[in-house]
Amino acid sequence: MTTAVVLAGGPPDDVAAAQPGAPNKAFVEIGGATLVERTLRALRASERVARIIVVAPPAAHAHPALALADERRPDGEKIRISLANGLAELPPDDLVLVSASDLPVLTPEAIDDFIVRAAQRDPDIGYECIERSVHERAFPDVPHTWARLKDGTYCGGGFIAIKPRVLPALTAFIEQLGAARKNPLHLARIFGLPTLARFALGRLTIAAAETRASQLLGAPARAIVSPYPETGVNVDRVTDIALAERLVAVR
Repeated sequence: MTTAVVLAGGPPDDVAAAQPGAPNKAFVEIGGATLVERTLRALRASERVARIIVVAPPAAHAHPALALADERRPDGEKIRISLANGLAELPPDDLVLVSASDLPVLTPEAIDDFIVRAAQRDPDIGYECIERSVHERAFPDVPHTWARLKDGTYCGGGFIAIKPRVLPALTAFIEQLGAARKNPLHLARIFGLPTLARFALGRLTIAAAETRASQLLGAPARAIVSPYPETGVNVDRVTDIALAERLVAVR
């Protein structure tokens, strides 16, 4: 059993603008229910989630969509602040599930599977990924950004598993990446030129990526490969709204 932290913060964006009054995209309705409510329903039905904390704009804490959460906490100007608020005062060595809030077709089975796989690998931080053929077999019309590795081609999912004790190191790493994101030389210094070269050539393995990430964080980092592609279906663009409506209607 674990605690789930749902990140439903942030300002209004183009997706939220499609529904007047929505505080942000998490509160946009898909098939008569908001994205965050759909996410919370699946988490509440999970056999392995004992407690749900939702991080959202304070003005939205009374919104009916958040009724299934056990606790509501304020979001921050940046996602790292929202994450810190969600993890605050949780046991430092517990593996916590952190979930996106815009997962319209999320299922309890997918949640339970991720929690079990993460617990088996016991990382300080575990990043969910989904293999391309698994995703395209179920959702061929849902676009993604793909990373080609030696083991296969993957996209990121909507979950991470994290032990709160690693948050300071993760925050420092995120800030370092943000400062270097437009400077290839600085990125090469962070990751190491051999790692970037292997990735560019499609020769980087998951194991090698885990090793390098663990070195950079100073803590065990692992990829959690999920066989449930619904965890990678989210709503990032206005065009995703109609697609999500179709997927929800079919299910």
